[in-house]
Amino acid sequence: MLELPFLKELEHLTAPWQSAFSNSKVISTSVAGAHMFALLIGGGFAVAADRSTLRALRADVGERTRQLGELHDIHRPVLISLAVLFATGVLLTLSDVATFATSPSFWIKMVLVVLLVMNGGWLVRTEQALGQAGSLADFAQRRLWGRLRVISWASLFLWSATLLASVVLQNAS
Repeated sequence: MLELPFLKELEHLTAPWQSAFSNSKVISTSVAGAHMFALLIGGGFAVAADRSTLRALRADVGERTRQLGELHDIHRPVLISLAVLFATGVLLTLSDVATFATSPSFWIKMVLVVLLVMNGGWLVRTEQALGQAGSLADFAQRRLWGRLRVISWASLFLWSATLLASVVLQNAS
C-alpha cells in the first residue's frame, strides 16, 4: 500500500468517526443511503433535463425558450443533491481514509466529480448567454445551442460514469 506522509495523522484524527461508522449499521446505512439517494435525485433530474434539452434542440424557438426556463428551475434541486453528495462523500471517505486515499478507483471518481461540476458551471454560463441571446446574431445563438448539445451529452456521460465509478469503488474497497 502506498504510504502518504499525512495518512497516519489523518487516520488518527478520523479514528472516532471510523469506529462509529464501522460499529453502527444505522450510521453506515444512513450515510451510504443518503449518498445514493442524492445521486439518484441529482443525477435523475440532470439526466431528465439533458434528455429534454437534446429534444428541444430540434424544436422551434418557443420550445427552446421553455427548455431554458426548465434548465434554470432544475439547478436548485441538482445543487442541493450535489451538496448532500459532497457532505456524505466526505463522511464515507473519512470512514476508511487509508483505503480511499490510496485507491485509484476513488481518485478516478473524484476526477469525474470535478468534471461534472465543471460541466455544470459551463451549463449555467451557456444557459445565461442563451437567455440574453435575443440580442445575439443567429449564428451566435446556433453556436450556443450547439455548445448546449455538447454539455448535455457530457452531462449524461459524466453522471453515468460517476455512478459506475461509485459501484466500482464500493466493490474495490
